[in-house]
Amino acid sequence: MAEKEAMKKKGIVVLASGTFDLLHMGHVKYLEEAKKTGGENSELIVIVARDKTVEKRKGTKPVVPEDHRRALVEALEVVDEAILGFEDFSMDKVIEKIKPDIIAVGHDQNKIAEWVRQVIAHKGLNTKVIKIGKFGKDELNSSLKIKGKIIELYRR
Repeated sequence: MAEKEAMKKKGIVVLASGTFDLLHMGHVKYLEEAKKTGGENSELIVIVARDKTVEKRKGTKPVVPEDHRRALVEALEVVDEAILGFEDFSMDKVIEKIKPDIIAVGHDQNKIAEWVRQVIAHKGLNTKVIKIGKFGKDELNSSLKIKGKIIELYRR
């Protein structure tokens, strides 16, 4: 823990978040790019959405349970720490707890990006919100594409 505290003092704290269901290259690239936004000594902390949050926001439960998704994300070399989100999906609480210098949002997280900007402005924080671009066009770079491919392969 002392090592992580030393990293926070030396480097920039970058916060990324997501569901990370059916972990794929789009997730890995998103997290790699998020960490790069903080520079060489940055620390990447990832919030993994709770199962209840995913079901409430997307209308379906994730395939992989939250504790497994969190462990898989934390196992990635680029990630310094992965934690489960708050039960009530409070960006205010997350920002207060983590105190990030940068919040990296995915290419498809327009509503979340706007919401985060509003929270930052309301609190008068000097936190940057950086949008990370999309990776690949025809690859299996989303959980939805992976689910579709599985259905396609097993319908034959």
